[in-house]
Amino acid sequence: MLMAEQFEKPEIENSSSLLEMKNVTVVRGGKKILDSVSLSINPGEHVAIIGPNGSGKSSLIKTLTKEYHPLAAADGLVLKIMGKETWNVFELRKLLGIVSGELQQTCCRRIGVLDVVLSGFFSSIGIYYNHEVTPEMEARAEEVLDFLEISHLEERPMCELSTGEARRVLIGRALVHDPQALFLDEPANSLDLKALHGFRESVRKIALSGKSVILVTHNLQDVIPEISRVVLIKEGKIFRDGKKEEILTDANLSELFSLPVKVLEKEGYYQAWS
Repeated sequence: MLMAEQFEKPEIENSSSLLEMKNVTVVRGGKKILDSVSLSINPGEHVAIIGPNGSGKSSLIKTLTKEYHPLAAADGLVLKIMGKETWNVFELRKLLGIVSGELQQTCCRRIGVLDVVLSGFFSSIGIYYNHEVTPEMEARAEEVLDFLEISHLEERPMCELSTGEARRVLIGRALVHDPQALFLDEPANSLDLKALHGFRESVRKIALSGKSVILVTHNLQDVIPEISRVVLIKEGKIFRDGKKEEILTDANLSELFSLPVKVLEKEGYYQAWS
């Protein structure tokens, strides 16, 4: 990734934390979906946030990206991203790359792969008449496609790609503006074994390049070896938080999912079954 420094970045404060949350509570539809969550992640740290469906994982990401807004807290609310509490949403999107299943559904159109990656510069889906695509942007998009080993898909429309191919294109869209961190929300849903392998290899390359990888999932097999810390979330609360080897145990996962669970680790990858 040689050319990222050419693109203007929002000003960020010197901070020891990539993100810092303290006493964050979010209510949607009269239901408390995050309950006094406190969490801090450092720059360059690779973290998996794991929990059952409906536990609050995706709500956590939407709170960070300003889609959801926390309630004021009597004991002191803190929600900082790179040391700042107030962000312009469009500036924030330049610093955090987001990939989700919802985004993939939105992008399933007759739009070329290169245009989808370029659209990451504009927080859009595709390129429109009011977007000024510079030669530097095009070169950066080509560089990202090459980094992810999907340059051969450049002219293909998104709607003709396999699920695994499309997921890697969306990673390219998230990386094109050189974000500080990549957030992956249930990234491996619907991937077959071959697509899952390719996806995990791409994420490993990104983690090894120095960017923070924040993985949000209910499935242990998504957790790559480079992730060293695991946060378990249940019913909108942080349930466990610590080193991967200490958190991913039979006892913790059984309590998290409310059924007997066995955990197997092999060469840095994990599987669980009930």
